Amino acid sequence: MTSVDFLPSRDIPSLTGKVIFITGGTSGLGAESVQQLAQKQPRAIYLSGRNAKNAEALIERVKAVAPTTPLHFIQCDLASLPSVAAAAAQFLAASDRLDILMCNAGIMAHPPGLTSDGYELQFGINFLGHALLIKKLLPLLQRTAQLPGADVRVVLLTSLGFLMHPRGGILFDSLRTTQDSRIFGPWTRYGQSKLAALLYARELARRAPSILAIAVHPGVVQTGLADGLSAVNRVFLKAMLVTTKLVTPEEGARNQLWAATTQREGIENAALYEPVGVLSGKLDKTSKDDALAGRLWEWTEKELERY
Repeated sequence: MTSVDFLPSRDIPSLTGKVIFITGGTSGLGAESVQQLAQKQPRAIYLSGRNAKNAEALIERVKAVAPTTPLHFIQCDLASLPSVAAAAAQFLAASDRLDILMCNAGIMAHPPGLTSDGYELQFGINFLGHALLIKKLLPLLQRTAQLPGADVRVVLLTSLGFLMHPRGGILFDSLRTTQDSRIFGPWTRYGQSKLAALLYARELARRAPSILAIAVHPGVVQTGLADGLSAVNRVFLKAMLVTTKLVTPEEGARNQLWAATTQREGIENAALYEPVGVLSGKLDKTSKDDALAGRLWEWTEKELERY
C-alpha cells in the first residue's frame, strides 16, 4: 500500500468547535502537532508536559500563525500517576468536551529505573501514565461522541519497536521492578511499553466503540528521544537504522495528524498505521492477541483504581 499524500496545511479540515488534548505537546512531534492543528481554528488546544518555559515559548510561536486559537498548558509528569490525575482533573474542570486526545509523550531505551509510583520506567511513562489519562477522560470522550456531528478519536503514538517486546508480550509479574535482566534490556522494555499501547488501543476500541482508537508509528524521527541513550545503545540504534531514512519532526508528525483528522470512513478502528496512512502489515501474533489485550486492560484498571 502506498503512502497517503497528506499535507497538514492543505488536508486538515476545519476543526471549528473541537477541543484537543496533546501530551508531550511542548516539543518534538507534539509541538509540531499543536502548531498544525492550531491553524485549523479548533475551539481550544490543551498541551501537557513538564516544562512550562518550553510551553510558553511554543504558545508564543503558535500565536504568530494562529492568533485566535486558545492554547492552554497543563503541567503533567507521566512518570507520576498523581501528576497525571491532577492534569486530568484540571482539564475536566476547564472543558465540557474532548474531541481529539493525542497521547504523544514518551521515552526510548532509558537505563533501568522506576517511576515515582514504582513501575518500570518506560512502561510507566510510555503506557501507564497515558492509560490513567485515558481512564480519567474516557467518560467525557464518550459523552462528546454522543453529540451531533461528533467524531471523537484517541491517537496513541507507538513504534514498530514494539516488535522487540519480550516473549509473552507483557511481563506482568515484574512490572514493579526495573526488569534489568537482559543484555539489551532497555530495548526489550521499550518494545514492551509500545506493545502495551497497541494492545490498549485494541481493547479501547472494543470497549468504547463510539470512539476511534488508533495507534500510529511516526517513522524514525530526528528528535531528542535518543539523547538519554548509553554509548552501547547509541551504537545499537545506529546499526538498526543503517538503511532507514530519518525524517524531520514536521514530516514525522504527519501520520498522527492524518489519524486525528482524516475522514473517519477511511480509518480502521484499533489498527496500527505507518507513515502516512498505511495500514501496517507488521503486527505479530502477540500484538493481535485479544486475550492479552483484555488481560492488560484488567491489570491496568486494578493498578489505577487508587488514583
